Amino acid sequence: MVSQRATARGAYRDITESLRARIAGGEFAAGTLLPSESVLCVEYAVARNTLRRALAQLAADGLIDTRPGLGRVVVTAGERTGPAIPRYQRIAADLRSAIESGRLRPGDPLPSESALVEQYSVSRGTARQALAELEGAGLVIAVHGKGRYVRGPETRD
Repeated sequence: MVSQRATARGAYRDITESLRARIAGGEFAAGTLLPSESVLCVEYAVARNTLRRALAQLAADGLIDTRPGLGRVVVTAGERTGPAIPRYQRIAADLRSAIESGRLRPGDPLPSESALVEQYSVSRGTARQALAELEGAGLVIAVHGKGRYVRGPETRD
């Protein structure tokens, strides 16, 4: 039988399972930072892309989260909700809920990209992507130089 490790695909799976076991075993307790990518690359003797694939799988499984300015953190059991959804989708869902519930009414300004960056601790690109999703859904209109506003029913497609 050929070892899974013979391919990069097998390597990333091995790393994923190794890190999963280390988290479950308490070596990386909830709330602690994982070692840096460069340290883990040396430890597992793999390329950065292989390691990132393993870390992406752990994030998708809801075991770790990336915190801007900190790194990858082991998520506490209370934070685990199954597979993680991208942050921009969470932000867009929060804003959509505010629009649909009437907390944000037609003509109201949406929070700026900077405000979303601060509120959600995300990158500007993530905030921009959330706002673009709402624009694509026809809920928001961008006014050049002014910001983004909730669209009224009469202006929706």
